[in-house]
Amino acid sequence: MAIGELYDVVIDCPDPDALAEFYRELVGGEITDSDSEWTTLETSRGRVSFQRVDDYSPPRWPGQEHPQQIHLDVMVSNLDESEPQVLELGATLLKGSSKPLGFRVYADPAGHPFCLVTN
Repeated sequence: MAIGELYDVVIDCPDPDALAEFYRELVGGEITDSDSEWTTLETSRGRVSFQRVDDYSPPRWPGQEHPQQIHLDVMVSNLDESEPQVLELGATLLKGSSKPLGFRVYADPAGHPFCLVTN
């Protein structure tokens, strides 16, 4: 038996409102809590919160000199159709992402790596 259950995923970032809006446009949901320090995005599949960090340093992919700190996979039906949409939102295709079949690696506007994945 588990001690508890997953309630939230918290992502450090320089601007919680802006990053929450990026992910709201990417995966849907509703922003349910927001102030200058903390913003929560709730979806039908769970919640993600964004916490302001002063002097924030983004992770770098690949490598561990600046560890990823967090990694999200976002299921999509078609990588080629979804890529322009995430790029328009402010994502960046990361160097070294060879666009393999099944997944592609991007950075969100605060520099966190995430993948678009297909079945």
